[in-house]
Amino acid sequence: MSENQNLLAEQRRALILDEVRRRGGVRVNELTRRLNVSDMTIRRDLDALARQGVIEKVHGGAVPVVEASTHEPGFEAKSALEPSAKEDIARAAAALAVPGSAIALSGGTTTFALARHLLDVPDLTVVTNSVRVADVFHDAQRPAGGRGARPGAATVVLTGGVRTPSDSLVGPVADRAIDSLHFDVLFLGVHGISAEAGLSTPNLAEAETNRRFVRAARRIVVVADHTKWGTVGLSSFAALEEVDTLVTDAGLAPELRAEIEEHLPGLVVAGDVPPAGTTGAPPVTGG
Repeated sequence: MSENQNLLAEQRRALILDEVRRRGGVRVNELTRRLNVSDMTIRRDLDALARQGVIEKVHGGAVPVVEASTHEPGFEAKSALEPSAKEDIARAAAALAVPGSAIALSGGTTTFALARHLLDVPDLTVVTNSVRVADVFHDAQRPAGGRGARPGAATVVLTGGVRTPSDSLVGPVADRAIDSLHFDVLFLGVHGISAEAGLSTPNLAEAETNRRFVRAARRIVVVADHTKWGTVGLSSFAALEEVDTLVTDAGLAPELRAEIEEHLPGLVVAGDVPPAGTTGAPPVTGG
């Protein structure tokens, strides 16, 4: 971990969380030496991470919270986790969208962040099962002064279904709606991702709805911050090899990047500085 005293609190806490998960626990005195900050600063960081529910404080340090594979946090709880990483991912993923294409957005806080950036991509047709995502486009299209929707505004289709804790609509109604459609690209948020379990979620109905999304799309782009790697939910709905591109953040360890690249053709690490002479990843087209 970095010895930089000037790390922002959020960056420092991300490093601490990664260390806790990687090693299965850390001690306060180890963290003060590695991060070159005070004992009090580390304890405040641990308090903040414990309030988010991602670690458990123990005497002299912290251990990871082991969640049941059926545990599904609510939208607000998930929104508080890795906000900067999600914003970086959303910005990078939006650059992959092609004007005039038909795209699908699954539910989740990262796809919610992505939706805000997609407002600048003209003439999209957006299908989503996320109430939150649909609201982003709906609010942006409300006419000012009684005028009609702005030119190039996205056409949005919201599926029906039963609402989950993360404000996604799932179940047979959503499944039937998705089965009749075809997308150029699916931008897919996930609860967990691993080489063995692939893409997974704690919600059985959501797993089936996500399977339908995957089947209906010509290309699959997963948007997931680095903390999702290694997490496994109750139900897998796609293999890692079915994914065309994973857009993640710079917190992903180099050894994990190499492992991921063995399983899928495209990896975009948002926040990384591209090598000289490159322009970043190309847009994801329908072909």
